[in-house]
Amino acid sequence: SRMTKALLEKDGVNWRQKLPPIPTVPVSAQTRWSVPSAGAPGANTPPATAPRGEPAQTAAGTERARALKEEGNELVKKGNHKKAVEKYSESLQLNQECATYTNRALCYLALKQYKEAVQDCTEALRLDPKNVKALYRRAQALKELKDYKSSIADIKSLLKTEPKNTAALRLLQELNRA
Repeated sequence: SRMTKALLEKDGVNWRQKLPPIPTVPVSAQTRWSVPSAGAPGANTPPATAPRGEPAQTAAGTERARALKEEGNELVKKGNHKKAVEKYSESLQLNQECATYTNRALCYLALKQYKEAVQDCTEALRLDPKNVKALYRRAQALKELKDYKSSIADIKSLLKTEPKNTAALRLLQELNRA
């Protein structure tokens, strides 16, 4: 937040465009380069994992997860959904974030991997029960899997939050005809 403020003051609202491109370094290589503080007790032991088998949340891990998510976003813009899925998956190993799940679900929809899309949207909704994108994308995936009842239920949940969502209303009309 302090960094964002400084960048805003220096470069204005378009500060993101002025940033150098994020180098694409695989996570496996990045972890090899992380140097533990010399002489600290247990410097050679791997970091302890968070409870329930979730990855440990470190500032560096969160930052790397964000960078990987951005790489995934760039790949989606280029239409490379398969490679984007890999980036989002790497990002999710470091930090489970709702937006990353919905982004990966978008890729799965494009790749016609509907079951995976449903799983990602369900995970996103576990983190944010009213997430509009997750509800919409899960409804799309369920429609393709011919689970019309569940798809309609998701659209109706979405319309409670955003009653004028045109894409959702259009999908609901399609589902009612199915």
